[in-house]
Amino acid sequence: MSRRVAVVANAGFYVGPDLARLLAAREHDLVLGDPAAGLVEELTGAGAAVEVVEGVADLGDADAPARLVAAAQERFGRLDSAVMFSGQIIQGRMLDASLDDLRAVTRGNVEAPFHFLQAVLPPMVAAGGGQALVITSASGLRPTWGAPLYSSTRAAANMLVQNAAMEVSRSGVQVNSVGTNFMDFPAFRAASGADDPEIRARIESQVPMRRLGSMEEFAAFCAVFCDGSSGFTTGQNVGYAGGWDAL
Repeated sequence: MSRRVAVVANAGFYVGPDLARLLAAREHDLVLGDPAAGLVEELTGAGAAVEVVEGVADLGDADAPARLVAAAQERFGRLDSAVMFSGQIIQGRMLDASLDDLRAVTRGNVEAPFHFLQAVLPPMVAAGGGQALVITSASGLRPTWGAPLYSSTRAAANMLVQNAAMEVSRSGVQVNSVGTNFMDFPAFRAASGADDPEIRARIESQVPMRRLGSMEEFAAFCAVFCDGSSGFTTGQNVGYAGGWDAL
């Protein structure tokens, strides 16, 4: 049997590099969007065939996910799984927000998943199987003080995922989302001030598990939604936030 093929739409930051490494170790060939420096050499050294697509960071542009899918089909002739993350945070009160604010946050949080799903699902349906994972935010699972537009549009993305899953489930295609918060990566630490030990302690006090989540453990959690090992879960919006979304 030929190796599975996975698209990692954002392979340059956040969980993308760690998830690509994990999928390569699990016998996947990869299509990588804008990979981090050195990642391609690392993965090919581990035995994976890798196709690189540059200039696809803005998944709000419908052409970006379409190019990733075309690259998978042209290089490998198949697409077994695909994962994406995107988003923009606009903070402040809902009553103080403008329509321009709403439109700006909608592009990354709703339009990007829309374009991604429209691109990756048809070839999976035609093949009779596949897995699509959209990484959103745990703020889409509960009202979030100080980020109402972000929370609302993330919730819209989660519902988009569930509706897409319903449409394609009879074709054997899985569509799920995972929503994060309190993750230990540079952009979150910079935005929240968590590189300051005192601020980090205050932030971690808001998390039931009293710490930030790592990219390595998050990649391990995501892998089951895109490595073909579990084929009986679809239409789920799962929180990954140390219990903040549920407790």
